[in-house]
Amino acid sequence: MLPALSRIGRRRSLRAGAALVVVLGLLLWWLLPLGDPAPNGTLTFSTGVRSGVYQRYGERLEGALAKDLPEVSIQLQTSEGSQQNIARVATGKADFTIATTDAVATYLRDRKPGADRLRGCVRLYDDYIQLVVERGSDIRKVADLRGKTVAVGQPGSGVRLVADRLMTAAGLDPVADVTAVPAGIDTMPKLLEGGRLDAFFWSGGLPTTAVADLSARFSIRLVPLEDQLIRQLQAAGGSTRFYRSAVMPADAYRDAQQGQAVPTVAVANVLVTTDRTSAAMTEAFTRTVIDSRDRIGREVHAAQLVDLRTAIYTDPLPLHEGAKRYYRSVKP
Repeated sequence: MLPALSRIGRRRSLRAGAALVVVLGLLLWWLLPLGDPAPNGTLTFSTGVRSGVYQRYGERLEGALAKDLPEVSIQLQTSEGSQQNIARVATGKADFTIATTDAVATYLRDRKPGADRLRGCVRLYDDYIQLVVERGSDIRKVADLRGKTVAVGQPGSGVRLVADRLMTAAGLDPVADVTAVPAGIDTMPKLLEGGRLDAFFWSGGLPTTAVADLSARFSIRLVPLEDQLIRQLQAAGGSTRFYRSAVMPADAYRDAQQGQAVPTVAVANVLVTTDRTSAAMTEAFTRTVIDSRDRIGREVHAAQLVDLRTAIYTDPLPLHEGAKRYYRSVKP
């Protein structure tokens, strides 16, 4: 009798143990994420000129990504700006980049290589168009640039795109009516300071360090871009719909503005990748961009303007599936 009872007890113990294993397994399945493995490998992030906002933002984002994605190696690649950035990502020469929406829309309109593969991740901060002159200059509006020597950005930059469009809207031929200098923000300030330029165009977040540094050592002024000019700019249609009227606050460049707000044009920036990038990688990258906003914003002011409520609006690009996953995960 006793051996039989012992066998029954052992069977009950085994059944109880098996049931416990099943319960623990179900609990672990519920609690632990069993989705995609952690992202790994190497990513190339195309930024901008060395002293521009894209590059400064990219350098700080690289540090945040290194912490959040320890198995991913991030390589920063300087560029001429938005137009070159878009071309690199679309053709597989870079994995992520920042670009202005007007440059993206132009690339899509022209059906350039890889355009159909482009995807958006985050609407970032706005760029403000800045037309900078020496304080004593007789240039008071864009039309006054006729006959002047003007830095208009490098050929692959977003600056070149909007500078040419603004001059055209003001009735100028960007080739025949000005002496155009293909310089970037890394060299524009010194050229103006040295008397080799009458003016330069810049498109960037506020404040742009290179412009702020110039205003601290050299007397400059920001030329207003009035509403009438902006209406003429927008009248061209197509990708010009991404331009809108804006105001540079009086404290953006205190020395240059002397307490005056300056009317101008703004255009949004977006974080861009392609459908080649995995959903897991894009979700993780997007999460880091949003989560690091305040930390990066302490050094790159424009980053503070990244807003989760508007980040999803990456028009003219559809959202990448990985970005959609991130936004769903944080939806209240």
